[in-house]
This record gives sequence, C-alpha cells and structure tokens, in this order.
Amino acid sequence: MDDRYDAYCAVDPLFYDSLSSASATATGIGYAADRPQPAGWESEVKDDWLIHAPVGGTLPAQGWKIHVSARLDNAERVLTRVMDYCQPRGIPFKHLRGPRMLLMRNSKYARRGGSGKFVTVYPRDDAELELTAKELSALLDGEQGPYILSDLRYGDGPVYLRYGGFAARYCLSPEGQVVPAIADATGTLVPDRRDPVFHLPDWVTLPDFLAPHLAARNAASTTELPYRIEKVVHFSNGGGLYEARDTRTDTRVVLKEARPYAGLDATGADAVTRLRREAEVLRQLADVPHLVRVHDEFSFGGHEFLALEFVEGRPLNQEVVQRYPLVHPDADRAGYTRWALDVHRQVAEAVEAIHAHGIVYGDLHMFNIMVGDDGAVTLIDFEVAAPAAEASRPALRNQAFAAPRDRVGPDVDRYALACLRLALFLPLTAMLRLAPTKAAHLADVVAEHFPVDRAVLDETVAVIVGDPPATGTPDAATPTTPDTATRPRLDPDVVRIDPDDWPGLRDRLVRAITASATPQRDDRLFPGDIRQFSGNDGGLNLAHGAAGVLWALHATGAPVDPRHVRWLIDRVREPASGSRLGFFDGLHGVAYVLDLLGHRDDARRLLDRCLDEPWPKLGNDLVGGLPGIALNLTHFAALTGEDRYEAAARHAVDLVVDRLGDVDSVAEVSGGRHPYAGLMRGGAGVALMLLGRHEREPDERLLDHAATALRQDLRRCVRRDDGHLEVNEGWRTMPYLAEGSVGVGLVLDRYLRHRPDEGLAEQAEAIRRCADFPFYAQSGLFAGRAGIVAYLAGRGEHETAHAQARLLGWHALPYADGTAFPGEQLLRLSMDLATGTAGVLAAVAASRPTDPVRLPLLGATDTTPAD
Repeated sequence: MDDRYDAYCAVDPLFYDSLSSASATATGIGYAADRPQPAGWESEVKDDWLIHAPVGGTLPAQGWKIHVSARLDNAERVLTRVMDYCQPRGIPFKHLRGPRMLLMRNSKYARRGGSGKFVTVYPRDDAELELTAKELSALLDGEQGPYILSDLRYGDGPVYLRYGGFAARYCLSPEGQVVPAIADATGTLVPDRRDPVFHLPDWVTLPDFLAPHLAARNAASTTELPYRIEKVVHFSNGGGLYEARDTRTDTRVVLKEARPYAGLDATGADAVTRLRREAEVLRQLADVPHLVRVHDEFSFGGHEFLALEFVEGRPLNQEVVQRYPLVHPDADRAGYTRWALDVHRQVAEAVEAIHAHGIVYGDLHMFNIMVGDDGAVTLIDFEVAAPAAEASRPALRNQAFAAPRDRVGPDVDRYALACLRLALFLPLTAMLRLAPTKAAHLADVVAEHFPVDRAVLDETVAVIVGDPPATGTPDAATPTTPDTATRPRLDPDVVRIDPDDWPGLRDRLVRAITASATPQRDDRLFPGDIRQFSGNDGGLNLAHGAAGVLWALHATGAPVDPRHVRWLIDRVREPASGSRLGFFDGLHGVAYVLDLLGHRDDARRLLDRCLDEPWPKLGNDLVGGLPGIALNLTHFAALTGEDRYEAAARHAVDLVVDRLGDVDSVAEVSGGRHPYAGLMRGGAGVALMLLGRHEREPDERLLDHAATALRQDLRRCVRRDDGHLEVNEGWRTMPYLAEGSVGVGLVLDRYLRHRPDEGLAEQAEAIRRCADFPFYAQSGLFAGRAGIVAYLAGRGEHETAHAQARLLGWHALPYADGTAFPGEQLLRLSMDLATGTAGVLAAVAASRPTDPVRLPLLGATDTTPAD
C-alpha cells in the first residue's frame, strides 16, 4: 500500500480529495487565533497553509527558516504567541490552516520530512534569525510538539531551524523528478533536500549560535541501548521498526519505536499512547496462541520502545504474492485453496480467543499476519486493540479490511475476517468501502476460479453486506446462510464489460465520467489521482487532469461538454508559476488536446508559451521531459508546417541522444535510487521518441539509438520462473504499461517492425507472456489491466485484448447510473486517464478491430506534413 493515499481519503467517501480544497475548508476548520490582519498586513491561502506578510514586503529566495511544532491541544495557544511576536516586528510567517491539516501532517503515515511543522517563520537575515529563534524559544518555553526530523532543534522546546527555499523554485532530481530547489554557491538550482534528517548544504556555513544545538543533537547515540540494531524494517511518522538483538541474552527481537506527539491516529492519540496500549494488551493475551509476545519495554532519548519476540516467517501479503495462482499459469489452485483456508482457520481461531478475553484486535489485515515456514500464523501489531466493552471503532485501519461505521466491537474483527477470506482468493476488498454489494460479485469470481464451498462464500458475503449471520459467527464450518436471492447485488450491467457491446459500454462509462464533473471548482474538473493536488496544475494535465478525460471522450466519439473545454482553456490562458511543461504531466499535453478539440489558436498560443520556458533543461522521460515534448512538437510541425516547431523537436532529440549513454550505463534495478525503466520514465519513452522521428525522417542512426534505449530498459528486466519478463524494481517486478515491461514491449514491437532482431524478438515474446494473467491488482491504464488491454491491442491481438477487457468487470463499480473504476490503491473512484475510468474507456476503444483509438503519442505517426 502507498501510505500517501490515506490522507486524501478524509474528505470525500468516493473520490480522492485534498484537505486544502474548497469543499474541505468550507466548514470552518480554521483557528480562532487566525484573526483579521492588522494594518499593513495581508494574507494568502496556499494549499494547506495561510501565509501572513507585510504589504509590499520582500524576502530572499532562500535562507534559514524557523519552524514551530505544536500538538492538537496547544496549537491555538502556540499560534497566538507566534502571531503576537511576528506581526509587530514585520516578520512574515505561515501556518497550517486548521486542526484537520495539523492532524494529517502529524498522522502515522504522513511524510516524515514535513511532519511536525505547524508554523514557519521567515527571518530576513542571520541577525534576525538568531534573535527570533532565541525570543520565540523563550515565549514558547514549556510548550510541546512533535520533533521535526528535517530540522535542527533549538534547545528543548518546539522551535526548529532549517536552511531551505523561501521562493517556489524547482529543478530535476538525479532520478529525473521535478522537486523544490535552492541555488548552490554557483547559482545553479539543486534539490532542496527535505529528508527526515537534518541536512546542511555544503556551501552554507552554520551560524555560530547554532553550534551548541548541533553538538547536542549529535551527542545522542544508540550505543547506550542494551540492544544491537541489525536491520531497519521500516519507518513511519510514528517511529521505526527494527530487527535487533538483546546484547544481554543474544535474543533476537523486533524493536518498535514510538515518537511522542507524532504518528497520530484519527482520535489524536500519538504513537507512544498506542505503544503502551499494545504492551498492556499483549500481556493480557499472553496465553493466547498465534500472537506475538512481549520481551521488554524501555525509554531512550525521549522515545518509547517495545521489544517483541522475533517472529520467523513472512507477512501474509508477501506469501500470497509468492503463491497466488492467478498470476502463475500452471499453479495448483486446489493446493492453494487448501493452504489459504488453513491460514484463515488459524487466524479465525486466534481472533475468537482474543474475543474470549474481552479484547477486539481491530487491525486484522494481511500485513499483520506472519506465516512461518511450517505454515503456522502469528498475529502482530496490537496498537489499536481495545476492550470489547468500549464498543469503539479502531482509529487506525487498513481500508481493504476496515469495517463500515455500523460495525463496532467484535463485529469489526468479524468483518475483517470475512474480507480476509475473500482477499486470500481475490485481493480486491479495498473496493468494498465504495460498494459493499461488490462482495457478492467478488465471491462469484472466487467460486469460478477456486474450489471454495459456495456456502462458505455466501456466509462471507452476508457478513460483509450486513446480513445477520445464521450461526453466530462467520467462521462456522457449515454455515446456514440467509436467502441469497434477497441480498442486494450489483446491477449486472455495471460489471459487464463487453467490447462487442461498444455503444452501450461506452455510454455507461461516459455517464459516470460526466456525472463526476465539478466545473465549479478551480483545482480540478474530474476527480482522479492524488497527483491532481501536486502543484498548481495537477488537475489540468493529460495523465491525471481534465485534458486526459476530454481527450478520451473526444477520441471515443462521446459528446464533450463545451463548458468543460472552456474550463480548461480558462485555466491555461495564464498558466500558474511553476506549471509543468511535459506532455503527460503538463502544458504540452493540454495544447495537444485543445488542438484536437478544435481550439487551434489556444493550442498554439499555449505551445508557444511552452517554447519560451527553459524546456531544454527537462529530463529524458516521456511523462514530463524531452521525449514527450519532442513528439508533440513533431506532431505540431506536421500539422502546421511551422519551422520553429520542427527545429525545437530536432533540438530536443539531440539533447536526449547526447545524454543517452550506453547499455551498461544504467543499473540493473529500476526506481528507488536509480532512474526508472519503462515507457513513461525510462528508455522505452526515449525509443518511442526516436522511432517517431525516424518515421518522419528515416535515419538509421535514430534506430541505433532506439535500440540502445530499449536495451537499457531490458537490462533492468528480470525473467520470472514462468518465463515472462518484467521490470525489476528490486523488491518487486512490474508488468504494467507505464513503468513495467509491457510498456517496453509496446515500443519494442514497433522497433522490430523497422529493424528485425532475433534476440530482441525473443525478449518481446517473453514480455508478451505478461499479458496472459487472469489477475491484475488494478484496472488503470498506466498500472493495471487497461494497460494490458492497450498493449495487446497495439499488437493487433484484438480477440485476446477483448478477453482481458471483459475481466475489467472484476474492478467495475456503480456510479451515477453508469460504470466507474477505482484509481490507484483501489480506495476511491477515479475518472482520469492514467488511473481511472477514462483510461479504461480509451483502452477498450483501442482494442476494437475496426476504427481503433490510438493512445496519445503511442501509435505510429498520425499526421502528415502540411502543404
């Protein structure tokens, strides 16, 4: 699971949304201390922040800034004191706009580098920095707040300092991502590092008054612990999880660390509160089998630690991935079924024993179940466990197993057990929060592919949708089920994805898309991925914004509302500062779509503005860099005959080729600390650009470079046991369109049409095997089954593409008398091109044997030079 998505589920039950949106802030969530501005001051809302500054004041582009942290219960008081200090002195500052923002910034899965920051103060020089830090520290003496990991703490209060950017400037990271920037000693923009550890740029001198504070920070050492840390398992904003040994007994343990006032849950309880609760509950349950055991408790450096006996084995989610038969063509489904039901039986017995002690586990999901080599299970992570008598709902939860609001107490665990039974066979239960009646459809799919007793599946569905269980628990061996004919089920048309019924299917998808439109909003027109809320232009672009949805509607012959086109035109007439320029993530893609929609003057005006920006500094990725821009400029040059577009396209190609390197210049792993492979961010995107230019102006050298780019991506692929080839990310392998192997295969197939190569053709066939699985975790175009459909369509395998398209029904959900699809992580519906319903619409349209839709830039050159 990607923890970033949880924060975007707090506003709307159906769509990802930001706490900064107008819909989230219209209910008065601000602070009482946020009073009217004094004379000579002005304020401005920017994302989660409210910025206060003297009228006409100026600040340097970068420098030392002061951060002040706060808890939920003292934030008003802290903000009042900071405002009372800064405003009479003319010192600009900003603060989070309300308690919900503060809670989410400090939540368990918040970004660790930004957590804790409640108020930011902007001193104008080092003298003001020293005085302000000293006086704010005195004013806030005794106030508490979470430690700001990215900063240097001033004393032992809530005041912290960091050198970084004041102005919004951006550059490319070594991994090719657009990130906030500061200027180094030569004036070159470099990444403004916001890691969860204090970092001083090597050209910046630490002010003398901070030296004692840096020395105090560096004095802390884990050598004083009676434990030797051997491995970091993972970090959350609440603390770390480590494998360690007790140096006194050589016992192997897992250490859980809890940071005070950080890692908040929905009730505001911090990580320390939950850690103490976990230790207490586990001691109460010491005689229950299949549970992790307490080894020790202690404090160190202001943090709380719980040492747990080490559990041999792997998390159940990893075990399922390794064994899951629907991604292994020749797997033994009957053997897997026996194993899965035995795992569920053990977990259910443990949960029953926990309930017998008057405790609700509250956090049952696959990540919290360890499976040993002998098949025995152990439940871990009891930080939200609570007495059943409280009849409360857990304040932290995995949404694929989280019970609806009408379940409390032991029923929370019973719901999770029912979801676990389904998820072991079809891990799509995250969608049940969006449509509980989807459970019956998932059960039907399980029954079709696995030898599971239908009565057991019916009882599982009954628990999920809320029918009273006939036998008292969902775990009876031979349950008597309620009448399944009377249980609510999805409309069959919702899950019927039949490409042969093209007008009807298209209309159902289009109804859902158009019904979701929010033209009254400024930040987005159609709901989609959380990347809509990244920067000022995320809701506009081709991948995640309005441009992609409008393109899909137009390309598939659906009506496009002129008001929606006007919405897009109005928002790119004067693009916001820092707007991205790329094809899939920025203004080039918007220009492409506006031209297709008949607004050629607006498109060319926008394209010309893009050419006035420093675009040659962009990276070598298709999504936002030079390859996509070069292809778009080539497209416009062919449409218009404009020499400046053609010249710029050639220049972009030359820049990319100069940076390309040889095959061995890339690592054998994609992502993380290394550049990505794949269509959208890797060599396949570069090769696509080179092939596009070759098809316009044949040049064998372009094919040579395309072969190098493709081999760079193939170097970062790994052959699985079944013989298929996937992109290797180190900890997982990926088959998908954007960053996986079928995206590489899509371009490789096109290359082979120009230049046959026996070795590359064999690798193309190994990639092709990735498109035969019955199961794909998501439905989207970039990272799901829709991308597989588009890949097969690109190979001309329309019958196979249609077979995969029909299986998109596994993810189909009802919305507004139509059919919609969930986005990334399956937690909310999405309508965008990359992750949601528009991408499914486009992929199915691409699979039609007659008049197929070609995805933007991904087909052969589709324009002819102007006269």
